[in-house]
Amino acid sequence: MARTGPTSTARRTLLWLGIIFIALAMLLGSGAIWGSASWAPKLALDLEGGTQMILTPKVQGGQSITDEQLNQAVSIIRQRVDGSGVSESEISTQSGRNVIVSMPGTPTAETRELIKASADMSFRPVITAGPGAATTPDKMLPDAQLPVPKAAPTNASDENWIDAALYKTFETTSCVPPVTEVPTNTDPAKPVVSCELDSGTKYILGPVEVPGKDISDATYGLQQGAQGATTNQWSVNLKFNGEGATKFREVTSRLNGFLQANPQDPRAQFAIVLDGRVISAPVSQAVIADGNSSITGNFTEASSKSLADKLKFGALPISFDIQSEEQISATLGGQQLEMGLLAGVIGLLLVVVYSLFQYRALGFVTIFSLVVAGALTYLAIAILGWTQNYRLSLAGVAGLIVAIGQTADSFIVYFERIRDELRDGRGLVAAVENGWRRAKRTVLASKAVNLLAAVVLYFVAVGNVRGFAFTLGLTAIADLIVVFMFTHPTLQLLARTRFFGEGHHFSGLDPKRLGAVPLYRWAGRFRDPVQISLGARGAAKGKNSGAQAEAERRQTIAERRLAARQEQMAGSRGAGSASAGSQDAAKENK
Repeated sequence: MARTGPTSTARRTLLWLGIIFIALAMLLGSGAIWGSASWAPKLALDLEGGTQMILTPKVQGGQSITDEQLNQAVSIIRQRVDGSGVSESEISTQSGRNVIVSMPGTPTAETRELIKASADMSFRPVITAGPGAATTPDKMLPDAQLPVPKAAPTNASDENWIDAALYKTFETTSCVPPVTEVPTNTDPAKPVVSCELDSGTKYILGPVEVPGKDISDATYGLQQGAQGATTNQWSVNLKFNGEGATKFREVTSRLNGFLQANPQDPRAQFAIVLDGRVISAPVSQAVIADGNSSITGNFTEASSKSLADKLKFGALPISFDIQSEEQISATLGGQQLEMGLLAGVIGLLLVVVYSLFQYRALGFVTIFSLVVAGALTYLAIAILGWTQNYRLSLAGVAGLIVAIGQTADSFIVYFERIRDELRDGRGLVAAVENGWRRAKRTVLASKAVNLLAAVVLYFVAVGNVRGFAFTLGLTAIADLIVVFMFTHPTLQLLARTRFFGEGHHFSGLDPKRLGAVPLYRWAGRFRDPVQISLGARGAAKGKNSGAQAEAERRQTIAERRLAARQEQMAGSRGAGSASAGSQDAAKENK
């Protein structure tokens, strides 16, 4: 089987790079035609402006808000906003009471609801259930027939939790229009009356058995059937922490016992309560011992995602109302963006001038590599803006400018490795391959450090600094792709051209400028260093010192080193022979 040569490998790599560019361009183009994508990147709050909302906490009876509650609320709101895909937002407090949320663009209704909702979630067992309409006065139970606890309740599902006052509340509550308002902040250690608005069912629920804080993760997706096939129903998947998993196993064991005794017993149900409302009350079909459960119901993709986000990013210690909402202009404006772009252009021009001055025609490889890296980064940012709502801030632009120098460093390392190989007497084709093997390790190590710094900075920072870290990491990945899939294959092909292969004066690989006459100029012929050295000395005796210097200059570094070693060995042999001759003469004289 024929081996694949470097030339065909280089061409195939460049072809794959072209396919990647075409695929990205087609993806973005289709999004621009049939979706909400744009060929221009989305800009962040500091460059484009956006919406500012002032959130006021909802308190009861003169309740005061502590600094700890407010700071916790700011942290959770920031997680929710970033998790919804709105990047480069600004969350701050005002007057030690209100929360100001500034985000680019216009937020959707789902984003507004996600920001202000408290998402106080808990799991309560169902004690009894009934139709959602309020009981008419003529059908209400007389006081003498109201339930009276016979003994202290033994568990959260015990019917002895129901007393006369609780049952009266159950009778008068309406879960169909007009819906009775239910309290959102209730005592977790006491039973409550709650409604499931989707089905119009009302419940008497026992005390909280599993709080929402025991949820470690929440995701959404299409529900899987009993045979593993995907259905068309959306569900929210929950994962509990260790403590929550233990509690959930105990609860489902008890509820499953009610189900086995009577499939119609409402006590086999487990209500998921969010902000005082029942969002689902599924029947416990089995004992869940691994801490993984799912919530099913009349979910759509949007509603299941909204619920999963609320549960995933925690419950606010307080709930909020949107006091005001207004459009704001860019905090920095177009002038700062123009100055940032001007700085990037100046930096790029300096890199171009240096590359052409230092590497002549080889510098054009650096220029084209930077163009490819820039195009790849631009497409990536535009696609991320469409799919993930990523927005480019001025800090992100600064990250792109810094990346110009870091990207050029990779090419410079590679070029210098090639020049070192040429100085050692190798041909250009061999120098490209050997130089790549040496430069590859350096480039990978450098980009690994850049990526690590960007990742650490992204996760420990907030606000605009994260934008800087993101673009820094993105350009590092783009740099690796370009060096491996464009720069190296291009040099593999250029090494076989006459202009670069013969070391043209403007190629950047001129032997005179490198201080060596490479072997590839003589088509691979090997010259005896001893003969060259002796010839150089003979020429020096018959000619002036300038001719001697020219002859010695034409030797490669490897030839001169070998000649020096052989001369040293010859001198050692001569010294040994002279010593032996003097000893023989001394014996004859005696």
